[in-house]
This record gives sequence, C-alpha cells and structure tokens, in this order.
Amino acid sequence: MYRYDNHDRQLVRERVEQFRSQVQRRLSGELTEDEFKPLRLMNGLYLQLHAYMLRVAIPYGTLSSVQLRKLAHIGRRYDKGYGHFTTRQNLQFNWPALADTPDILAELAEVDMHAIQTSGNCIRNVTADHFAGAAAGEIEDPRIWCEIIRQWSTFHPEFSFLPRKFKIAVTATEQDRAALRVHDIGLRLLRDQSGEIGFEVMVGGGQGRTPVLAKTIRSFLPADRLLSYLEAILRTYNLLGRRDNLYKSRIKILVDAVGPDEFTRLVETEWQQIPHDRIDLPEAEISRIRGFFARPPFETLPDTDPELARRRLADRGFARWLKANVAAHKQPGYAIVTLSLKPHGGVPGDATADQMDAIADLADRYSFGEIRVTHEQNLALVHVRKRDLYQLWQALVSLGLATANIGLATDIIACPGLDYCSLANARSIPVAQRISLALQDSDRLTGIGELKIKISGCINACGHHHVGHIGILGVDKKGEEFYQITLGGSADETAAIGEIIGPAFSSDRVVWAVETIVETYLKLRRGPEERFLDAYRRVGPDPFKETLYATH
Repeated sequence: MYRYDNHDRQLVRERVEQFRSQVQRRLSGELTEDEFKPLRLMNGLYLQLHAYMLRVAIPYGTLSSVQLRKLAHIGRRYDKGYGHFTTRQNLQFNWPALADTPDILAELAEVDMHAIQTSGNCIRNVTADHFAGAAAGEIEDPRIWCEIIRQWSTFHPEFSFLPRKFKIAVTATEQDRAALRVHDIGLRLLRDQSGEIGFEVMVGGGQGRTPVLAKTIRSFLPADRLLSYLEAILRTYNLLGRRDNLYKSRIKILVDAVGPDEFTRLVETEWQQIPHDRIDLPEAEISRIRGFFARPPFETLPDTDPELARRRLADRGFARWLKANVAAHKQPGYAIVTLSLKPHGGVPGDATADQMDAIADLADRYSFGEIRVTHEQNLALVHVRKRDLYQLWQALVSLGLATANIGLATDIIACPGLDYCSLANARSIPVAQRISLALQDSDRLTGIGELKIKISGCINACGHHHVGHIGILGVDKKGEEFYQITLGGSADETAAIGEIIGPAFSSDRVVWAVETIVETYLKLRRGPEERFLDAYRRVGPDPFKETLYATH
C-alpha cells in the first residue's frame, strides 16, 4: 500500500492544527454553527440527529493492521466502542465530542490517515474493487491509479468547490465489484489490441432522487493520459454544472441535459486545449507509485490442499462458509476471504473496537497485515493461504465474523437511517435486522442463492437501494414510516436501476413483503441455478405484483 512521505505528513499535520483552532473558536462562541459548518465539513465532521459524526477516509478501501488498530483505539477512547464501515469504503464514528475531534484527527495522522475529502463539494474518497491486487483476470492493480487520482485531486484548487460532491471508482476486471455505472466517473482498466493499458471512461452515473447509469464517453483512453482527461471532464462540469438548484447540480444532470454525445464533444474539445505534459505524470512517477503496490512475497504453493478438502467434507459449517465467503485468488495456493459484518440480527457495517483489534491480528497472521473495506460494508483479507483457511474460519467464528452470507439475502446494505441521520425519513437499521432474522436459516439462505437487498432511509440513497435486486426506500407518510420496494436493480457489470413495483408498505408489513418476493421467486425460477436477478429479468414484475398486492 502507499506510504506517506514527509510532504504528505506535514500537509496532514498542518490541516489538523488549523482545524484545532477552528474548533476552539466554535467552542468559545467566536464562530456560530453556520460559520463553523463549512469548516467542519472540509474535515469530515457532520452534525447528525444526536451528535457529531466523523467520517474517516480509507482511500480505495485499503487498511494496514496498524491503521485498523488505531481505528479501534479511537472507537474505544473517543466514541462508544465501535465504528461503522460505509458504502464509500470509509469508516464513521457516530458519537465523538466536538472538543475531541482535533485529537482524533491528530491520532489518525500518526498512522497516515485523515478525514479530508470525505465531505463537501469536492472529489470524494476514490474507491476501487476491494479484491484489487488479488482478483483473477485483473489487468493491473487499480489502486495504483486510485492513488494517482487521490494525489492529483487532494486540495486541487480548481476543484475544491464543485457544484456538488463528486465520486470516482476504478476497477480492472470484467466483473464490476466497484459499482462503476452509478458513479460520477467510472474507470475500467483494459487493454487494446496492441496490449496497451487504458481505461473505458464512464461519466454521469448516480443515485439519489434521480438515479442514472453512467454513459461511456471514451471506450479507450491511454492510461498515461488519465489525469488530463479527468481534468477536462471536471473543468467541463465546473463550468456548466448547475449551482442554482441542489437537486440538479450533479454531473448526471448536466450529461442528461446536453446529451452524452454533446458532453463527449465538450470534454474532447477541452482536453485538446490542456497542456498534457503539465498534468499527466511521466512514466517514472507512475512506476514509482506502482512500486508501492508490488505483489506480496507469496509462497510457491500447490493450488489444491488435501487437508482443506477433508475439512470441507467433515464440517458442514466450514463448507458453507467456504462457498459463500471465499473467492478465487490469482496466486495458486491462496484465496480471498470476506469477513461478514452482517451477523443475523446485527447492524450492517458495524464492527466493535475489540473486533477491529482482532481482525488486525488475523491480518498480520494470515494476510500480510492488510485489510480491505468493501463497498458492501464488509471487510476482506485478500491474501490468505488455502492451508490456513480452516484456522482462520475458527478464529472468525469466535469473533462473530464468520456468518456465511456474502452475496446472499442477509448480506444487506443499509444506511444509518433515522436512527442517526438528520436527512432520513425512516429507519433503515431495524428493517435490515428484521429481514436478516426472518431469512437467517442457513439452508434457506443457500437455497435462495445470490440476492442483494439494499435499504435507504431517504431519497439520497446512501443504502444504494436503486441498484438492489430488492431495493427498499424509507418514506414518510404523514409522520409514519413506509417502505417503497424496487426490483431488478444491479450495480455490477450488468448495471440496472430497479423498478418501483407498487404502493409502499408499512413498517410492520415490509418484512412480509420481502419474504413474499423471495417465495414468489422460488416458485417461478427454472431450478436452483437461476439467480433472482436472472429470473426477474426473464419474467418481469407482474408475478411479484400479483402476490404482493393480492392480499395487501
């Protein structure tokens, strides 16, 4: 992973001391809350329903064991003993005292962490495929380019006050685990016919009150021209994006208003006017950053392990976990392990300080001291020897982190909702917990197969409900919480926006509605191999509407 140099560390330390002065002025009354708001947001500090919330940046979702232990320490000392991992691969502390926030940022700086670019109308934390560097079929580690974008965008003077927040994601495989099509810019690494590395550039995706899938505006951009092309996109947006209406200020609205072809022409014209040699990095600098993401010192191992096969046959719980939570690695003899932060009945994305400390220890023992945050609110150890999988599983069982549900119906994405967020209309967490408990039977989960349920407590869609196979949106109706359901959404390489299927359900009926959808699917699918999403695309919404509203 990238290691800060003296310049990076000085920049972060100076930012901390600047914010310390701003907090002191707020506490003394010298600054009003309205005056303090833009200052705190530039440092990742929000004011929510009950307390401040601090959002910590985890660039492209990569953490060292040292950094995770620091997060555990902060959660224990300054918060309520836990942290919440988000869909932007960040971590949120929900209960810090305002007076403590400069000390928290100072402690983060000790391990090369900060809260810069986690809020405000700037380029937010750049996300990546959480299996980066380990995924089979990968063109190149996409984190190299995420780090280049991070360094280019941090405090970029031209893009510090954009019309609205701006999100970029990068992946390097045909399988999209980074939700590229619902980002302002999605970048997919690929090779052209000559073998040159470049990017497919997608622009104008987003969720919120106007869900839109990004359009490809360049099918191949040479990799060494990435920064100048991003500069052209951002300049076009900065110049033409609306600032008079909060709901029409995202780049997706601009692309839709002028049309993809015209937007592409505007970007290409701007790009031709940019002095590329002043912006694009020389190959030596790209190679220097690439060196920080070198392959770990893998052992030469056989790809099959007889003891692993024996354990799989002997222990049904272990076999179930292997199937759901373990993925193929590009290196023979190794595997990728996802740690579920979705225990049945638990709060999606939460990890206690004790769990974070224990995961850091496991990362040191089994995965070269590295942890990944997934955009689906789980954690991953991506370089685990297959021969260590059984021991790792036993340790995770004891920590409550071995729920065998990755990609299954109880691996639910949920925003904090009305339990925390001042923007929310309805609760998300209790609904996720109730659905999880209703569907927790292991055999039933396995029988249902891949099913992505995503819940948002308001139209801002922080729970990604628009791209859930089953999406749930909390709405307020005369002071009561209701839940609108969409079906058929997807955030992967077959991205789609879900369809609203009918009137919203009351809080006490929404779990019944989800169970009814599941049972309808099980009756109409063409055998266990047909996934929910495939079945829905084949039959459409009508069979689900009939069963949901016949007795509603």
